[in-house]
Amino acid sequence: MANSMICSIDGCNNPARGRGWCNSHYKRWWKHGDPLAGRTPPGELLRYINDVSIPYIRDECLIWPYSKGSNGYGLVKHNGKHALVHRLVCEEVNGPPPTLKHEAAHSCGNGHLGCVNPKHLRWDTPKGNAADRIIHGTHRRGERQWQAKLTVDKVLAIRSLEGKFTKKEIGNMFGVVRQTISDIILRKKWAHLA
Repeated sequence: MANSMICSIDGCNNPARGRGWCNSHYKRWWKHGDPLAGRTPPGELLRYINDVSIPYIRDECLIWPYSKGSNGYGLVKHNGKHALVHRLVCEEVNGPPPTLKHEAAHSCGNGHLGCVNPKHLRWDTPKGNAADRIIHGTHRRGERQWQAKLTVDKVLAIRSLEGKFTKKEIGNMFGVVRQTISDIILRKKWAHLA
């Protein structure tokens, strides 16, 4: 009788909940259609880095097939801490970063998609990496920022209203504060627009 109270998956001794499985196996079945799916075997992530990513010689992006952060970059637990996969690959191929401030930069512009092709990785300064993001069109500026209230058209309209209304009146028209209007007109914000 006690056997029926334990998860029916071999080796799992957790209490059974639904369908004879424990809560974890039931959730995997619900999400993946298989109570054993969704779990990466121990050591698989580092094996992939060492056996697939580092020796990869093709020119196409190699996209990390496992867990990723909300920004799309591959993640792995390494030496007890979460680490960015592309940074581990860059260090393995190019040696340690020249300084603590250097970043693993992608020449392909697909880091946010999880590219871990060692041919696409190099060490660069934060400024150089930001310049790459502008070239690749992946830099979050202007209306691409999640908190942006204005669009390119609205910013251009704001600039065209300079001298016709007070900054406070323009701010009220567009739902932003006077300081934002001032920063836009002085090119402190949205400086990339002509």
